[in-house]
Amino acid sequence: MKFKEIKVYRPDVFRDYRGDYWTLWRDGEDEGKNLKFNHDKVSTSRKHVLRGIHGDSKAHKLLTCLYGEVYCVVVDNRKDSPTYLQWDWVMLDSKNRDRILLTPGFGNGYLILSEHAVMHYKSAYEGDYPDVDDQFSLKWNDERLGI
Repeated sequence: MKFKEIKVYRPDVFRDYRGDYWTLWRDGEDEGKNLKFNHDKVSTSRKHVLRGIHGDSKAHKLLTCLYGEVYCVVVDNRKDSPTYLQWDWVMLDSKNRDRILLTPGFGNGYLILSEHAVMHYKSAYEGDYPDVDDQFSLKWNDERLGI
């Protein structure tokens, strides 16, 4: 990932003939941020669904693909940042179990590549939930992004 603020984590996965076992999140993985996750959401989608770029300036978000495969795009929407409106991508799927931690001001969108996918969002923020009025959205084909 080109953004130093964004971390991609690959967990240790225990696999045997029954399936696998892995940790979604463990306190201390956030490199001293001391995040206190207080909101979880799940999104289910079918193949070729494109979820638009969305985010806010308040929450840290841990994204994990629990089932399926998604092409996930991350965009810097911090107007004072030298990487403003730049983007990068990561594949999230239920085989590699990678997780990505977005910091406030970054947005994400994704395209479902598998027949079905289940995405898990784990959010950490102070105060009230940054609902629709506090969020931003960008079109995937915004000419400024060049995706």
